[in-house]
Amino acid sequence: MTETDTVFGKIARGELEADLVYQDDEIVAFRDLNPQAPVHILIIPRQPIATLNDVSVADATLLGRLLQVAAQLAKQEGIAEQGYRTVINCNAQAGQTVYHLHVHLLGGRALQWPPG
Repeated sequence: MTETDTVFGKIARGELEADLVYQDDEIVAFRDLNPQAPVHILIIPRQPIATLNDVSVADATLLGRLLQVAAQLAKQEGIAEQGYRTVINCNAQAGQTVYHLHVHLLGGRALQWPPG
């Protein structure tokens, strides 16, 4: 299986349905099927990048856009003022289970620290 064959790749290409909350030419965002907070949205690039370790300098603008979309969605979901968390897991020990780079947007309740 290649990184483009992940479930997230299929969602990005429109081959699988998801509860989409945002999409443009570069980014897709959808509600997590196993939410860990009242608001749990996954924000992914359409471009398949397996992990944060695979990001190049050429991807800097795309990474910035992922975070801009996270902030926009936090406002849209009504959690921006109370607070929210963004998380990027990288590889198995960090909890990454789908090898398509994604940002978790979590909020809607008090989040504990340290996580995990």
